[in-house]
Amino acid sequence: MCGIAGFVTTEPGQGSQAALRAMTDVMAHRGPDGEGHWHDDRAFLGHRRLSIIDLAAGGQPMSNESEGLWITFNGEIFNHADLRPDLEKAGLTYRTRCDTETILHAYSQYGESCVERFRGMFAFAIWNRREHRLFAARDRLGIKPFYYFHDGQTFVFGSEIKALLEHPAVEAKFDETMLAEHLAFGYSSDERTLFRNIKKLPPGHTLSLDAEGRLSIRQYWDVPAASGPQRSEKEWIEECRARFELSVEQRLMSDVPLGMFLSGGVDSGSVAAVMKRLTDSPVKTFSVGYAEREYSELHYAADVAKAIGTEHREISISSADFFRALPSMIWHEDEPVVWPSSVSLHFVSKLAAEDVKVVLTGEGADELFAGYGRYRFYQMNDRLAGPYGYVPGFLRSGIRKFVEGSSLLGADLRRKLGHTVLGRQASFESLYLDNFFSAFSDAEQRALLKDPARAEDPVYDSFLAHWRASEGRTTLGRLLYSDIKTYLVELCMKQDQMSMSASLESRVPFLDHSFVEFAATVPDSLKLNGKVGKYIFKKVAEDLIPHDILYRKKMGFPTPLKRWLREDAVREVETILRKPDSLVSEYVDREALDTLLARQRSGAVDATDRLWRLLNLQIWGETFLSGGRQKDWRELAA
Repeated sequence: MCGIAGFVTTEPGQGSQAALRAMTDVMAHRGPDGEGHWHDDRAFLGHRRLSIIDLAAGGQPMSNESEGLWITFNGEIFNHADLRPDLEKAGLTYRTRCDTETILHAYSQYGESCVERFRGMFAFAIWNRREHRLFAARDRLGIKPFYYFHDGQTFVFGSEIKALLEHPAVEAKFDETMLAEHLAFGYSSDERTLFRNIKKLPPGHTLSLDAEGRLSIRQYWDVPAASGPQRSEKEWIEECRARFELSVEQRLMSDVPLGMFLSGGVDSGSVAAVMKRLTDSPVKTFSVGYAEREYSELHYAADVAKAIGTEHREISISSADFFRALPSMIWHEDEPVVWPSSVSLHFVSKLAAEDVKVVLTGEGADELFAGYGRYRFYQMNDRLAGPYGYVPGFLRSGIRKFVEGSSLLGADLRRKLGHTVLGRQASFESLYLDNFFSAFSDAEQRALLKDPARAEDPVYDSFLAHWRASEGRTTLGRLLYSDIKTYLVELCMKQDQMSMSASLESRVPFLDHSFVEFAATVPDSLKLNGKVGKYIFKKVAEDLIPHDILYRKKMGFPTPLKRWLREDAVREVETILRKPDSLVSEYVDREALDTLLARQRSGAVDATDRLWRLLNLQIWGETFLSGGRQKDWRELAA
């Protein structure tokens, strides 16, 4: 895994080697083992290397034998050795044994369709010197990042946004149209970012830039809407097990030591167990948790490690560790941190980097096999919404008000009923998106913002575009598809940026595209079976990890943030949020903010998610809109 950066100009001689070097220097953490730069009169390609494959000869940017094609590449092509024989038969000559050269030769032989042959995680850019054409691609699931800026004359790209900001054509400006969606989700569900004019190449897409500066983007892959063959439950489980083991085995390709992030749950434990069975050398596993035991899975992870027989290490972090690291993590992520677990992921990445250069992770299984409780809950609500729709509107409104504020209901019961059709509008947006994703609902945004018109900006449009694109699938199929195209992409970005903050490569066996395509064919009843989510995979894992771990209640890697925002860090957080002449002060009504802080402090409401969203937005603004410098927590809270 590495960092890539570069730019192309339509006018020869307009580029700067100094700008290219600044772009790669700011991403040194992505590739501490080496750097490379190449340019001609139009294209400038840069690279930071974390050496994993062919340590001696895999430096980049790399050219083909004629030096007519040049590539900068981030990721791994796990089937590159399988592609090599046909390319050599076609007369293409290899000088290395690395996957980078296979991409170049495959592009030379098959053109832009070469990406359809690759099995792995990747983001790359190839410059064709003769045609003055740039071709770029991102892997099917969005495991590797690719950001870009284009104004018609200059095209700038990189693995991280901060690299683009080092180019003189790119400015760090807040895209105000993103505010409403950010306050709701914390991320964008389409190609936009919080930076004006900086976009993400969507997963499963390629990009071409011609000599005149015309840009075209094409989708080459999507999650299939396929029905599987007729099989017994036993046959489905056996097929799932075989494909899962193959995916793990392929991701053991490395010339350096590998390890595993172990959460103590089904997914990571199963990957670790298969690793143990496939390797002769000891498997090293790493876990992170908190001093607050009720929020920590360290004891579960230790149990799994003992049962499997791995060499296990763990780290426990405090609230002081957490908040001290937060500003640096926002700098690494380039945008506000969506989930507090990102910070914890950085700490376990640092721990793992002391022993290994590559880790496998368990991301993706929940989105493939319906592991989250929200899938079952939404379908229950959706079934109730039909009959409940016959209740007169004034009665439904009265019931909602009763659920929201009645002192006759306990707080816990009121919260639970508030997640059902009794406490919500009977729409997809309310029952699924507001219910399980939004920190700030439409009404809360209107009350919070100085300009209520900002709350009228599209909040769910980009997510709903994927929901509409999945029409024709089952309800569960549509939920999984939409989450794979949105929520999971952001999880992948978190995984990439937090592991790379410690110069560590992470690999995701569940997101092998062939395994994803198989999962799409698995019947709904084998994904969500009664109250059991991930049913088929739990059956796969029954002889891999202990039964009590396999079927225990899912924790979801929680963080003691609610407690910390009321106790340990409350003064600092309030100081940061109340800063004058800041991003939050520009858009958020001060009285509404003070009310929210006071109610959180008193325990009248649980505004943890809302304050987390605002805190990250504030620190992001101070970091990137004021010079792009990493900030210190004490400096921010002073």
